[in-house]
Amino acid sequence: MAERNGARGADHEPADRLRIGRLTKAHGLKGAIKLELFTDAPERRFVPGARFSLQVPKESPWHGQELVFRELRWYNGHPVGFFDGVDDRTAAESLIKAILWMDADPDEPAEPDAWYDHQLKGLKIVRDGAEIGHVLRVEHLPAQDLLIVAHQGGEVMVPFVSAIVPEVDLESGTITVTPPMGLFEELPDDEPEAEAEAESDSEPGSTEA
Repeated sequence: MAERNGARGADHEPADRLRIGRLTKAHGLKGAIKLELFTDAPERRFVPGARFSLQVPKESPWHGQELVFRELRWYNGHPVGFFDGVDDRTAAESLIKAILWMDADPDEPAEPDAWYDHQLKGLKIVRDGAEIGHVLRVEHLPAQDLLIVAHQGGEVMVPFVSAIVPEVDLESGTITVTPPMGLFEELPDDEPEAEAEAESDSEPGSTEA
């Protein structure tokens, strides 16, 4: 599932799975790991016995494995998780940067500002009322999600954040974007103007005595 946020590799996950969080830092000596949450309902997701599949590099010893959740605690306002089989700091550190996925419940209401990848694929990208491309796929990176957009025969990576993607309208099949200059077009080259100014400055009589 892709989530739009205001700040925010490996294997592609099935369309019916949810990206729940990322493991960021070992906490203490008993296997606890600090969590970055990608869900608005951690009390529903991080419950004893919950099973998470892992998005990790293929060379990781955890590739292809699952984690079973044991306990969620909060330290100074930060969530910290404990998992079965992760009993010391060394094991916890081997999981840093892993992204947690879990099976979606089809009867559960959707979270706000969250969409399945298949819902976004193919949607038209609209800027200032004009269509400029469409979504080819969604890529999930540790820092944020990216919309890969087909544009003028190439691909543009659009950060899926509210400042750049203020509206997703599944009913109309459109995604409205307000991209910064240079994201969908090349910025004008200022060098000729700078060179002309330099030549003008070097002409006789152009300097003050």
